[in-house]
This record gives sequence, structure tokens and C-alpha cells, in this order.
Amino acid sequence: MTATLEAIKITNLAAQAAADKLGENLVAIDVTSVTPLNDIYLWVSAKNERQVSAIADGIEEKLHESGIEARRREGKTTSRWILLDFGDLAVHVMHEEERLYYTHERLFGNCPTVKLEATK
Repeated sequence: MTATLEAIKITNLAAQAAADKLGENLVAIDVTSVTPLNDIYLWVSAKNERQVSAIADGIEEKLHESGIEARRREGKTTSRWILLDFGDLAVHVMHEEERLYYTHERLFGNCPTVKLEATK
């Protein structure tokens, strides 16, 4: 099984919103083979807590404009790592220090990446 076209579309909207807020090192992985909860995980890095928060807000606003609401959000209080769950898509907006420390992508090394459309 692979990610749905709708999940890929949502991922690209989120990625563009993250890039618009200067998110860095965007990586999207199709996780349908390892979890039934989401189709795609998207990771985004930021240089500081304020930027982590701004990127997460920008993603939520962009998806809200398309009629897509976050089911859950975690980490807004400290803004070092914010998780946004949109159902088919889970977005991890992480301070670059946390991203380097946890290196989540290595856990999904066997999963295919999702090609992101051109971002800034």
C-alpha cells in the first residue's frame, strides 16, 4: 500500500506553507507500510522556538484554508518540537537541535520518500 493522492496533496500544501515560513530540511516519508495511523510523515527544521511556532501556525492556517483541520497538536508550549496530526499526514516541526538529536528519519530508512513539489 502507498500513500493516497489526497495525502500527497495535503503534504505538499503543508510543505509549501513551511517553506513560506523559512522551514528547512523538509523530508516527507510514506509510512503506510509501518503504521496504520498516518500515510505520510513530514519533518521540518527551524532555527529557534519562535520559528518552530510560526511554521506550525503557518501550516495549520494553510490547511485550514483548504478545509483541513488538525486533529491533534502537541508541543506548542515549549515550541521545540510541535507535532500536528492531520489524519493522513503527521507533521513534525522541530528545532534543528532536536531534529539532529532524535534523527527520526533513520527509523524509517526502508520507507519511500515522498517527492515534494518545488518550494521556495
